[in-house]
Amino acid sequence: MDDPPTLAAPASWEGVLVGEAGTMALGAALARAGLCRGAVCLAGELGTGKTTLVRGFLRAAGVTGTIRSPTFTLVEEYRVGTMRVAHYDLYRLSDPEELELLGLRDHLTADSLCFFEWPERGVGVLPDPQIDIRLEYAGGGGADDARRVRCTGSECAARDLLGRATRDLFR
Repeated sequence: MDDPPTLAAPASWEGVLVGEAGTMALGAALARAGLCRGAVCLAGELGTGKTTLVRGFLRAAGVTGTIRSPTFTLVEEYRVGTMRVAHYDLYRLSDPEELELLGLRDHLTADSLCFFEWPERGVGVLPDPQIDIRLEYAGGGGADDARRVRCTGSECAARDLLGRATRDLFR
């Protein structure tokens, strides 16, 4: 019988991000680590930096144009080379089935990466995430306060990616 595989990185990582710059840096670290397909779920209260994290990822991945929050459009799409990135904000979703009308099936392809804010509003319809990220206020709130972050990888490749991203973040 073969030996079980050894994980290259822990299943999760916890840390503290300081202000918008720290949250952007985590998103950039994920891009530099090679995150390029699958689903990433972003959970946290209003204003904890979910969209900021995606903005950091997209900037580091090479998006130079305007990066809009999907708060009112519910989904924003970007092209990065051959990769398609869809950024969903499900806060205003009334029913998870509405994701079909937003083109979810078209975004779940081998060359696509989807970020889902407020994933609890898409339960039963969203795919299992490659990475779960939870952001929480660590102080009294506000844009310059620290955020506690917990990143969890659901498979070996995601765990390895998280390991590379967090090493990059804290070099």
